[in-house]
Amino acid sequence: MAEKQFPEGCAFIEGRFVGMSEAKISVLDWGFLRSDATYDVVHCWEGRFFRLDAHLDRFYRSAGKIQLEIPVERDMIQSILAECVRRGGPKVREAGYAEMITTRGVSPTFSRDPRDAVPSFIAFAIPLGFVLKQEDWPRGLNVRISEIRRIPAASVDPTVKNYHWQDLVQGLYDAYAHGAENVILTDADGQLTEGPGFNVFCVNQGRVSTPAEGVLEGISRDTAIRLCSEVGIPLEIRAVPAGELREADEAFITSTAGGIIPIGRVDGQMLTSCPGAVTKRLTKLYWEKHKDPDWTLSVEDL
Repeated sequence: MAEKQFPEGCAFIEGRFVGMSEAKISVLDWGFLRSDATYDVVHCWEGRFFRLDAHLDRFYRSAGKIQLEIPVERDMIQSILAECVRRGGPKVREAGYAEMITTRGVSPTFSRDPRDAVPSFIAFAIPLGFVLKQEDWPRGLNVRISEIRRIPAASVDPTVKNYHWQDLVQGLYDAYAHGAENVILTDADGQLTEGPGFNVFCVNQGRVSTPAEGVLEGISRDTAIRLCSEVGIPLEIRAVPAGELREADEAFITSTAGGIIPIGRVDGQMLTSCPGAVTKRLTKLYWEKHKDPDWTLSVEDL
């Protein structure tokens, strides 16, 4: 059997820092057995975390919504993430992906009552993986709007960052089967929701729209919304029919794994413009904010 390969990086688990190959949880952990966990991801760019406070705020909100206690204080989480980045090496420091996780944990008696489990905290930092490779940015993302429906918000709250990805994973396979490289799911009414790890924005006649419901309220999504407000680009947060994306002048996604990323093709058809003027303007502003101390925090300050 071939030896397993692990990315560069560092993890924090069971109270100690370890290499990625040593970052393991029990098979009895509710996070593994039941996907009973929440997590958040912040990226590190040129030695600075981008909007770390916003990610921590959402991490704690998510845990509260699913009655999950985070067994580590907020300040300590910041320090742990920073240490994971420092120990992860220069690639992680330059462009890193730092994840914090709380699982329901393990019940000492293997009880089926979640209240008996002892919550666990895990963190790790590895080199940043982009939704779309940077060299492919000019052509944009090739997406399919799948007929596979997103899990209803009434069943699994999408504002809680979670590992309930079976619909998204099957959507990816559907996209691959149709020659696309990524997927966007709709709800039961045919309205756009989101893709695996990203939010969606349409641009028509200079006006931006993004789905209001059935989506994770992404930090990168929030950043794009703030940037639109800052420079006076009209934006609506509302129900967005799938057809609106297919007919958009331009479109983009937002994700911690790459920021603002243009969409080039939808269901095999090229959009009018990729990357469009709005997408390019927002992307420029997005990366400029990575040098702004109001939006970033140095790893060395933690």
